[in-house]
Amino acid sequence: MILETIINFSETMGIMNLDYRSVIMVVVACIFLYLAIRHGFEPLLLVPIAFGMLLSNLPLTGIFEAHPEGEFATWGLFSVFYALKPVLPSLIFMGVGAMTDFGPLIANPKSLLMGAGAQFGIFIAFTGAILLGFNAQEAASIGIIGGADGPTAIFLTQKLAPHLLGAIAVAAYSYMALVPIIQPPIMNAVTTKHERMIKMQQLRPVSQKEKILFPIMVTILVVLLIPSAAPLVGCLMLGNLFKESGRTLRLSDTASNAMMNIVVIMLGLCVGASAVGETFLTWSTIKIVILGVIAFGFGTFGGLIIAKIMNAVSKSPINPLIGSAGVSAVPMAARVSQVEGAKNDPTNFLLMHAMGPNVAGVIGSAVAACTMLSMFGPYV
Repeated sequence: MILETIINFSETMGIMNLDYRSVIMVVVACIFLYLAIRHGFEPLLLVPIAFGMLLSNLPLTGIFEAHPEGEFATWGLFSVFYALKPVLPSLIFMGVGAMTDFGPLIANPKSLLMGAGAQFGIFIAFTGAILLGFNAQEAASIGIIGGADGPTAIFLTQKLAPHLLGAIAVAAYSYMALVPIIQPPIMNAVTTKHERMIKMQQLRPVSQKEKILFPIMVTILVVLLIPSAAPLVGCLMLGNLFKESGRTLRLSDTASNAMMNIVVIMLGLCVGASAVGETFLTWSTIKIVILGVIAFGFGTFGGLIIAKIMNAVSKSPINPLIGSAGVSAVPMAARVSQVEGAKNDPTNFLLMHAMGPNVAGVIGSAVAACTMLSMFGPYV
């Protein structure tokens, strides 16, 4: 009886149920935690994602199970988080809007072109995914990784290809965290030292009236053209209106702080928990990771090329480095532009100029995602 009890107990121990996939995923989770904590790579995102991945890949926890009808977390709070998952990306966009200053974009509307150019990687990856055998819905979800916008990638993937959510979300957030490593080699390869030393003219002051009208007009214009963009673009602009109206400071503070932090924790844990070894360690995931870095690289390249062309035809000088900020990793991509510019000329300050294409990229990636949703959505 005692021996049987011991044997039964041993069978319930996680260590007795480890397989190679669980071990690999636990190691990957620990690597992400190391990068986030030791090197500061997007710790607010990578820490909850990595810990969710760690919990769901330790055997017999029962935290995450994949069911035929879709994903569902089976343990306590995770069940609540997954029930709310469809609205979490929009809530994050509201928080981003409350923290974002669209002034540089309003002062220099041409930045929209660089933000649009940086979406080039999305369509390159989409084409590559089709060639590798993914269907249109899966290819669209993979391509959006090139926008360097995690919430947008999650928003689109859970509607078009929910079975790929874990791989796409982890790839998207990983590349966002690695912006300071991925972008500089591309920036230096595409631009000359002379271009990297270009100093730009100071941006004009932007009035409060302009900042108030901007989110309202963008919402009307974008949603009239692409109605499916309403959840993302609408929440982004609502959050910004909270900030700029001057009448809703409490709402702005809540959206940009308490709500944002709660939603990031919830979404990060959900994303990490969905990266289970059984479904994550597949050839499809390897293809997604490769296509994701290609998408990100071509997005950076596209923004740089558009900026170079604009510099060639513009009367006022444009430093092409700010074009790389057209990917919507806010504000890290803009900071990378500043750092690379300062390496060539310590007196060159590009941060505010780079914020124009950076916030344009947020709008651009959301529009690109919702365009694909309209084209390849389940109702089409």
